[in-house]
Amino acid sequence: MIKDFFILDFSYEVKGGLPIIYIWSIDRDGNRCIVMEKNFRPYFYALYDGDEKKIIENIKKLSRAESPITKVDIVQKKYFGNPVKALQIYTIIPTYIRIYREDVAKIKGVKEVLEADIRFYMRYSIDNDLKPFNWFEAEVEEIKTDDFRVKHVYELKKIINRYEGEVPDLRIISFSIEVYNKYGYPNPRRDPIILIGLWSKEGGIQLSTENKDDLKILREFVNYIISYDPDIIVGFNSNGFDWEYILERAKTVGVKLDLSRKIGAEISQGTYGHYSIIGRLNVDLIGFIMSLEEVKSKTLINVADYLGVLPKEKRTIVEWYDIPRYWDDESKRNIVKQYNLDNAKSIYLLGEIFLPFGEELSKITGLPLDQLSMASVGNRVEWLLIREAYKANELVPNKTEKEFEPYKGGLVIEPKAGIYEDVYVLDFSSMYPSIMIKFNIGPDTLVKGNCEDCWISPEVGHKFRKEPSGFYKIILEKLIEERKKIKEKMESVKNEYELRKLENRQRALKVLANAFYGYMGWYNARWYSREGAEAVTAWGRSILKSSVEIAKSLGFDVIYGDTDSIFVKGLSHNINKLIDKISESQGLEVRVDKHYKRVLFTENKKRYAGLLDNGKIDIVGFEAVRGDWCELAKDIQKHIIEKILVSGNINEAIKLVRSTIMKLRRGEYNIEDLVIWKSLEKDIDEYEVSAPHVIAAKKAIQAGYPITKGSRIGYVVVKGSGRVSDRVEPYFLVKEKNRVDIEYYVNNQIIPSALRILQPFGIKENMLKTSGTDILGFLSPSKKK
Repeated sequence: MIKDFFILDFSYEVKGGLPIIYIWSIDRDGNRCIVMEKNFRPYFYALYDGDEKKIIENIKKLSRAESPITKVDIVQKKYFGNPVKALQIYTIIPTYIRIYREDVAKIKGVKEVLEADIRFYMRYSIDNDLKPFNWFEAEVEEIKTDDFRVKHVYELKKIINRYEGEVPDLRIISFSIEVYNKYGYPNPRRDPIILIGLWSKEGGIQLSTENKDDLKILREFVNYIISYDPDIIVGFNSNGFDWEYILERAKTVGVKLDLSRKIGAEISQGTYGHYSIIGRLNVDLIGFIMSLEEVKSKTLINVADYLGVLPKEKRTIVEWYDIPRYWDDESKRNIVKQYNLDNAKSIYLLGEIFLPFGEELSKITGLPLDQLSMASVGNRVEWLLIREAYKANELVPNKTEKEFEPYKGGLVIEPKAGIYEDVYVLDFSSMYPSIMIKFNIGPDTLVKGNCEDCWISPEVGHKFRKEPSGFYKIILEKLIEERKKIKEKMESVKNEYELRKLENRQRALKVLANAFYGYMGWYNARWYSREGAEAVTAWGRSILKSSVEIAKSLGFDVIYGDTDSIFVKGLSHNINKLIDKISESQGLEVRVDKHYKRVLFTENKKRYAGLLDNGKIDIVGFEAVRGDWCELAKDIQKHIIEKILVSGNINEAIKLVRSTIMKLRRGEYNIEDLVIWKSLEKDIDEYEVSAPHVIAAKKAIQAGYPITKGSRIGYVVVKGSGRVSDRVEPYFLVKEKNRVDIEYYVNNQIIPSALRILQPFGIKENMLKTSGTDILGFLSPSKKK
C-alpha cells in the first residue's frame, strides 16, 4: 500500500542480530505510526594510498562473526573539494563501526578513517533525505505487533517522495515538578516530589501527594503520559533538573518509568545531554531561551514575564526555600499548588513561542527537535553541513582536538560621548556571510602557496581561490536565496498561520546563515579554518573603514561603529545617497537598521542607549541589561536613561537618584531588589581569591544547599566590619532589613550605576548626594549636541 507519513523522530534497535530503524510518524488520518526500515546497514570510509587490493584484503581479514564486514566498495568522493578515492566499508551491527574504525586505521596504506562517528539513524536519515517535521510518501506493508504504543506498524518497502506540508495536530504537554526539600538542595534519594503540574491545550491538571509519599503521583504521572499519548513533552531546564530527579526518585521508590511509545524502553540520557523518550520528543526550552540576550537571569518567571505569556503580577510566586514551610501549613498549601500550575502553564505558553521556530530549524538541519533544543548553534550548523556534504559527494572531516588560536575581531570605532538627535544606524545585512560568499572563503578554497587567481584578504594576506565555488559559499547562497524568496512571499500572504510559519522559517535561515562565520572559527568544528575566520574579520574591518570615509565625504558625522554597522548624523535627505554609494563601492547590501530620535553615548564602546521612533528605548551594554548588579541599581540606571532620552532633562534624572537614596535609608525597599547575582565559573575548591560570591556560596553549602560549578549564587551585603567578602550572606538567609548595609549599596551600586550615564555630562558623586543643588548649572553646554 502507498501512504504518507509526517516524521517526528528516529530511533533504532538491534533485533535478531539485525538493525531496525524506526521512523516515528503520524499518518494523514492523525494516527501515530511506526515505519520500520530493516535493510539499511552501517558503513564508514577509509582514505588510502598504496596497494588497493592488499588494503581491501587486509580490511576483510578484520571481519568478526558477531558483525561481519559484508562489503568493501571503491568509491569516488571529494575531500575538502579535492577528488579522492575511498573505501566504503559496510558491516551489520552499528556499534561495531567503532571497533572496525580503530582496526582499519592501523592497516598499512590507510591514511584516514572518516564518518565512523555519525550516529546510525542520522546516517539513514541523511542518506535518504528524510527530516523531522517533513512528510514522505512510501510503499509499506502493515505488520502486527504488540511492542509499541502506536495505531499502526508498517514495514518500509520503498520511499516514493519527500515533501513539506502542513503540520498535523500535535499533542503537546508541558510539566513542572515541586520537591519537598526541607534540608537544603533537593536530594532525590531523600526528598519526595509533592507536585507535578501538567498543561495542555485542554488546560492544566495536577498530581499531588498530601503525605509526602510520591509513589502514587509517580504512577499517576506514568499513566497520564500513556493515556494522553503526547508527541512532544515540554519542560524548562527539565534535562538539567526535572528528568534527572524524576528518574532517581522513581528508582528510589520502585516505580518503572515506562513512558516511551516502545513498550518497556527506558528513558536514557542521549546526545547533548537531553533525555530521550523513544517515540516522543522531550524538548527542554532552556536550549532556545539561552539565546534570549535581553533576559540576563533566565528563570522561568523572568522569561515568561519578559515575553508577556504570564506576567509576574498575574501569577503566584513562591521562593524555592519557602516551599516546605508553605506545604506544611495547610492554609498556605494551595499557594504552592497554584505556583506549580502557573509554572506548567508558563512552560506551555513559552512552547507556543519557541517550538515553531525549533520545528523550522529541525526541518533545515534534520536534527530531531529534542536534540536540537540542547545542541549548540555550532552543532546545528554542522548537521546541516553534513547533510549538504552527502548531496555534494563530500566526505565529512573528523572532529579533532585543536587549541584555540585567537585572531583580531571586528572594528569598533570609539564613540564620542554626548546626547545626539536624529541618528541613523546603517547596517550591512549579513555582513560576514556576504563576505564569505563574495570572497569564496572556506577551508576547501584556502590556498597556502602561490596563486594566480585568488582573493587576498587585507592585513593578514590569506588567499582563497575564486573558482570553483567552495562548500561554504554554495550552502550560504542556498540559505540566503531561500530566505529572500520567503521574505518576498510574506509580502503577499494574508493568512496569519501561514505568515507566522514563514516568519519562523526565514528567522531560522537567518540564524543559521549568520552562524557560519562563528562555526568556521569554532575550534571544535569539523570544517574549521582559523585563516578563513581571520580573513572574514579583516575584510569586515576594511569595509567598515571605507564606509566611514564615504560617510564623511558626504558631510555625515560618524558617531560610532561596531563590526557591521555605523552610526551617522547628518542631513536626512542624503541618507539614501549614502546607502547607495556604500553599497556600490563595497558590493554589499546596506540598509537603515534603526533611526534614533535621540541617542546617548558615554566614552565607552559597546555602551549606549537610544530612543527609537516608536517610543521604545534600546539599551546596550549598561548595567540595566547586565546580570552582575542588583535589580535596584539596574532599575535606577534604566530610569535615568529613560528620563534623559525622553525629556532631555538631566535635573530630573538627578532627583530620581537622590530620591532612591533617601528611600533606601528610610528602609523603603525590598531585600530582593538588593540581591547581587554571580555565577561560579569553577568548583568552589578551585578559587584562590575569596570573592564575595565565592564566600556566599560557601555559606550556602554550610547551610545545606549544595552549590556547584555553573550555579548562580545570589548574595546580600550586610553590616559589619572588614572586607565586603566577609560581610556577604546568601540572599535567602537574610530576612531582616536592619541587617543590610545600606551605605554599601548607595556607594557601590546606586551611585556608580548612575554615574555610568551621568559622568560624561560633568556630574560628580557629591552632586548625587547633595540635596537642593542646581544640577543644571554644572552642565557643560558642549556636552549636549
